[in-house]
Amino acid sequence: MKEMITILGPTASGKTSLAAALAAETGGEIISADSRQVYRRMDIGTGKDLADYVVGDRHIPYYIIDIAEPGTKYNLFQYQQDFARAYKDIKDRGALPILCGGTGLYIEAVLKDYRLAPVAENKELRARLEGKSLEELTEILTELKRKNGTNMHNRSDVDTAQRAIRAIEIEEGILRSEERGDKSEERGEKSEESRGIDSLIIGVGIDREARRQKISARLRQRLDEGMVEEIRSIIDSGVPAEDLIYYGLEYKFVTEYVIGKLSYDEMFRRLEIAIHQFAKRQMTWFRGMERRGFTIHWVDAMLPTEEKIRKIKELWQ
Repeated sequence: MKEMITILGPTASGKTSLAAALAAETGGEIISADSRQVYRRMDIGTGKDLADYVVGDRHIPYYIIDIAEPGTKYNLFQYQQDFARAYKDIKDRGALPILCGGTGLYIEAVLKDYRLAPVAENKELRARLEGKSLEELTEILTELKRKNGTNMHNRSDVDTAQRAIRAIEIEEGILRSEERGDKSEERGEKSEESRGIDSLIIGVGIDREARRQKISARLRQRLDEGMVEEIRSIIDSGVPAEDLIYYGLEYKFVTEYVIGKLSYDEMFRRLEIAIHQFAKRQMTWFRGMERRGFTIHWVDAMLPTEEKIRKIKELWQ
């Protein structure tokens, strides 16, 4: 039997509610694989949907949510460490770990146990890159990737200049270490002594048009529920606007609206397009995982929850 169940899929596919319902039936506990849900107080914009973790009278335990402060820059290296602790804790108590999320890089890195080393901030490099456009930074990053032959850093998350600069910083670190003849682990190489985690991988598939409709409806709902007010309160608490913009998507465009850079209608239009594009990139990543040897069992998002769980249980057993 597999050691874990992984539930992945694009945004608005219903991953969390499915994982919680499965956990309620199996005694499972959920480890989040979302690069932004780690931040406290960033609830509506990241789609934490914490109510989904309450199934009937059971509160499903969850991990790697609300563990970092807004304005900090949580990364893959930290995620691997946090995942390892959560996974061991769940297994030690005899429960079933259920990994759930849409950040493909995080999922792939823990399933294959890629060995990463943190790359320190390069102030000289950052000074050189300051003022360059996102398009210019993307060109630099693409060229560095070509030189390094790397593919482990998720382009779907490089949607702001700050994130692009950090990605360039990492690729530059790889290049420098190889020029010195060092053994670089930042590539995401699998260590010889590690076998990764043997997980049943479930993909929640959703038709493109249905996905678009759900994304648009969910965006309107989040705005109605106070996403603008949430972001304004974070800024009022002392977190600089540029630090929120760093996180991309909702936090980029709504922050630009809050500080007067965009009108409400322009914010909504540009954010809606960006989320649709993000969902498409997520699917591209998951298809890439399949090409890289992962077996993903796809279930239709539009099926009743009970039917999806039945299919998962059949595969699990």
